[in-house]
Amino acid sequence: MLSCSHCVRGVPKEFKRSAELLFSASQVTTKEVAAFASELGIDSDYRKCIAAKEQGQFLAYFKNNLYLLIQKTWVEKSGEDRKDRLKDRVPRLIDLIEKLNYHKALEEFAQILEELAWLLFGEQSRKDDFFEYAFRIDGQMGLFWWYAGRLERFLSTASLDNETLKAILLLGICYLTDF
Repeated sequence: MLSCSHCVRGVPKEFKRSAELLFSASQVTTKEVAAFASELGIDSDYRKCIAAKEQGQFLAYFKNNLYLLIQKTWVEKSGEDRKDRLKDRVPRLIDLIEKLNYHKALEEFAQILEELAWLLFGEQSRKDDFFEYAFRIDGQMGLFWWYAGRLERFLSTASLDNETLKAILLLGICYLTDF
C-alpha cells in the first residue's frame, strides 16, 4: 500500500488530514467519507442524500445537472461525439445505482468523471499537474478532481462493503449535483 505522503502529494495543507483519512486508511468507513464531504463543502447535502430512503429525486437532479454541464461545454466539432457518448453513459450509471450495484456504479462514475474532466479542462486534464492546476483554480474543486482521479483505489479494495462504496459514490454525485 502507498504511504500517506505518497497518497496526498500535491494536496494543499488545509485538506491533507481528510485526504489522508479517506485515501490512506486500510479500512475506509463512512465516517471518513463524511469528513471528506465536509472538506468539499457539501456535508449538508451529503448527509441528506445518505439518509434518504430513496435517491430517485436526488439522482434526477444529478442527471439534469450533469447533462447541463455536458451540453454547455464547448468543444471542437470532433469532440461532439465524445459529449454524446458521455451523455449516453449517465442512464447506465443511474441504473446501476438503482440496482444497488455500487461497485460497478463507482467504476462507471470514474469513467464518466475522466471524460467530464476532458470536456471541462481539455488536454490539461491528462497532464501530470492537472490536480495542482485544479487546486489553483479553487481548493474544493481541486480536491474533488483529486478524489475523482483516485477512485480506482476503491475499486481495487475488495474489503469495502456496499454501504461504504455507496458513500464514496454519493460523495462525488453530491458534489456534481451542485457544481
